[in-house]
Amino acid sequence: MAAAKLETTPEVMTDPVFTKYCMAGDIANRVMLFVIGNCKAGKPVLELSIEGDKLILEETDKIFRKEKSLKKGIAFPTSLSVNHCACNYNPSPDSDKGINLKDGDVVKIDLGVHIDGYIATIAHTIVVGISPENKVSGRKADVILAAFYASEILQRLIKPGGQNFNITEKITLSASEFNTLPIEGIISHDMEQNRMLGEKRIIQNPGEALRKEYKKCSFVENEVYNVDVLFTTGEGKLKQSDMKPTIFRRTESAYKLKLQTARVFTNEVTTKFGNMPFTMRAIEDLKSARMGVTECVNHQVMEPYDVMFDKEGEFVAQFKYTVILRPSGNYKITGIPFDCSLYESEFSIKNEELVGYLSQSTSGKKNKKKKKGKTNEIGSEKEEKNSEISQGDDKQTIESSNSTK
Repeated sequence: MAAAKLETTPEVMTDPVFTKYCMAGDIANRVMLFVIGNCKAGKPVLELSIEGDKLILEETDKIFRKEKSLKKGIAFPTSLSVNHCACNYNPSPDSDKGINLKDGDVVKIDLGVHIDGYIATIAHTIVVGISPENKVSGRKADVILAAFYASEILQRLIKPGGQNFNITEKITLSASEFNTLPIEGIISHDMEQNRMLGEKRIIQNPGEALRKEYKKCSFVENEVYNVDVLFTTGEGKLKQSDMKPTIFRRTESAYKLKLQTARVFTNEVTTKFGNMPFTMRAIEDLKSARMGVTECVNHQVMEPYDVMFDKEGEFVAQFKYTVILRPSGNYKITGIPFDCSLYESEFSIKNEELVGYLSQSTSGKKNKKKKKGKTNEIGSEKEEKNSEISQGDDKQTIESSNSTK
C-alpha cells in the first residue's frame, strides 16, 4: 500500500523539499571531506567521531535560523569502522576509549544529515596513509574497488521503471569480478521525510532468511533512496560484536515503559532526535540513560545498531549515498570523488554488461534558467554546476581506470 501512495503523490518532491535535500547533502559531503582529511595515523576514532558530529551541528545551525520549529542536525552519527569491523563503531568515552588509526587501516566513515527531516546519508572508504607514492594493492584494493564500482552501477540502475531484484543480481556479479562477496543482509531503502527506512528495499545479499520476505518493487519518479554497498574479502556473513551498541533509534512502539529512567531517556531522545539514529554520547545523563535503555530495547521502543565484524584479517569496504529520482534524471546529492588510480588490483570489471552500465552518464538534465535575487539555496544554478563537475570527475576516473586494465 505504501508503494501505491508514493506513485500517486509525486508532488512531494516540490522545489523547497528538493532544496532541503540538497542542503543536507552538501553539508554531509563537506563533513565527510573534513573527517577524511583528519584520518591520519595516531588519530583516535573517538575524537574523529566527536569532531564529525560537532561539525554537522555547527553547519546545520547556520541555516533556517528564523524557523525555530524546524528540526535539523544529525541523521546518523559519525562512525568509523576499521578493517574487519564492518559498521556502527562509535566509541563512548565513558566505556570505550576506542582505537587510534594506523597507516594501512581500511576505514569506513558513515554519517548522515537532515534538514526538516529530509535525510542525506553518506559512507566512504579510505586507507590511512594512501597517496600517489603509496598506493594500495592486494585484497584491500580488491574489496574497495569492487564496492565502489558496484555503487556506481547501482546509481545507473535505480531509476524509474527499474526493479530491485535485477539490482541484487548485478551487485553479486560486481562483487565476483574482484573475488569478493556482498555482505549478507545489507539493505538499501527508499526514504521519506522523518523516515529513513521506507517500505521499498534493495537487499544486496538476501541470504536464506531474508529471501523469503524479499518483495519485488519498482522505482518511481520523485522517490529518494539511501543506497548502501558493503563488500568483504571474507565469506559474506558478519558476526555481532560483544561490544555494547552505542547507536540507537527511536521506534514507533507505544509500549508504556515502567522504569522512570527509561521514560526520561525516551522523552529526551524523542525531543532531541525524533526517530533519527543517535549516539549515546549525545545524551545529557549518560549513566541514567544506560540504565533505561535496556528496558527500551527489550520492548522494541529503541532499536540498537549493533557493531558488526567479519573475521579478523579480512577487509570490509563501504560506499553509501543518497539519490533522488528526479523527472529530469537521477540526482545524487551525496558522494565525493574517488580516485581509482590509487588502488592496484589484479582484477577489473570485465563483464560486458557491467562495463556498459559504467559507461553510461549519471547526470540528469539541469534547469539552466537563472533565478533573480539573492539566494542561499544549495539547489541553485551555482550548486547544480558544482554537482555536474563532481559527477563528471567521477565518470572520468571510472573510464580512465577501466581503460588501463
